[in-house]
Amino acid sequence: MFVFTAKLNRKKAVLITAGLAVVLALIVIAVHAASGGKKADMHPSESGIRGVEDIVAYLASLGWQVESEPIETQSIVIPRRFNGVYADYIKLQKEQGYPIENYAGMQAVRYSFRVTNYPTGEKDIVADVVLFGQEIIAGDVQSTASDGFMRPLRSYGA
Repeated sequence: MFVFTAKLNRKKAVLITAGLAVVLALIVIAVHAASGGKKADMHPSESGIRGVEDIVAYLASLGWQVESEPIETQSIVIPRRFNGVYADYIKLQKEQGYPIENYAGMQAVRYSFRVTNYPTGEKDIVADVVLFGQEIIAGDVQSTASDGFMRPLRSYGA
């Protein structure tokens, strides 16, 4: 059997505590840097999306009832420059806190779901969710009518 003893005075205790605090701070900084700082602004249910069921659950958490299967799933490339219509879209996403700008030039997937509980009772309403990997990076609710509209995903029931 091996026994180790050490004499600990106040100065050593303070130094050990300070050293552990520095190590912990470095770990937190490293984890934040590794994530690119993107997840810090995200709602917890916006990351770790593993399938359509998770997207439907996320939309439900915002108050949107949607059909269980998407009406469209499309691979898209996020533009490198956001001008014209895309500038308005980026503004809408920024207002909601979605980080789509961080993914300029990258490929993502857009899922479109038919909304079944729009407050006015309109039937041609779609909720779009854009995923990069397992993270939601954009979303909106829009009318597919010829005189349609686009609104924030987080504007109803959130």
